[in-house]
Amino acid sequence: MWLQENKAINLKLACGKLNKIIVRPGETFSFWRLVGKPTQAKGYQKGMVLTNGSFTAGVGGGLCQLSNLIYWMTLHTSLTIIERWRHTHDVFPDANRTQPFGSGATVVYNYVDLQIRNDTPYEYQLLVRVGDNDLEGEWRCEHPSSRTFQIYESEHLIKQEWWGAYTRHNVIKRKTFDLSGGLLADEFVTENHALMMYEPLLQAGEESDTTPSTTLHDISCDSEFTRYYPKS
Repeated sequence: MWLQENKAINLKLACGKLNKIIVRPGETFSFWRLVGKPTQAKGYQKGMVLTNGSFTAGVGGGLCQLSNLIYWMTLHTSLTIIERWRHTHDVFPDANRTQPFGSGATVVYNYVDLQIRNDTPYEYQLLVRVGDNDLEGEWRCEHPSSRTFQIYESEHLIKQEWWGAYTRHNVIKRKTFDLSGGLLADEFVTENHALMMYEPLLQAGEESDTTPSTTLHDISCDSEFTRYYPKS
């Protein structure tokens, strides 16, 4: 419970650095350049982090929930993601998953960053806050959007490796529509490969012998990482 409470403190501190920032045309948003190093001197607490497949407590734990949110929101805009690192471990079954597997972005100070460039002619403003029960956010633009976006997964695969563990793979894609619903584009976003930390056929409410007794909201980030380079 204390890790959950500490995570809320950490998220509030980071949101204070990011809330209401404006990304002008040609500018690049950098998560760590804006948030800075999370230290105890700045008020950051120990939260849960995932390191080399094991759960530990680390100062600033929980900030990946914020980078996950910003990444997911950005996929629904015309902004360009130029640096994103995927998680290398799939921690929990899909029972309560509301987004496709692999649609997050891990961050580790100061070399594993989330960077977003504004290639549009319009200003964007980021709003993020810790609500009563949820982490909340939105991108605002000075110009009404003429497009809508749908994020989906394809080529999903779970396989058992020769050493006995299971790995999971998929491709994240994005459909772009005009305001009348016409399809404008169907494009590749990224691909994901992760080591599963639970049995593939685990049912909702069951616990794997290898899955810690915690909730999805307690997890911070994975300090193992693989970089995604956008395709041209």
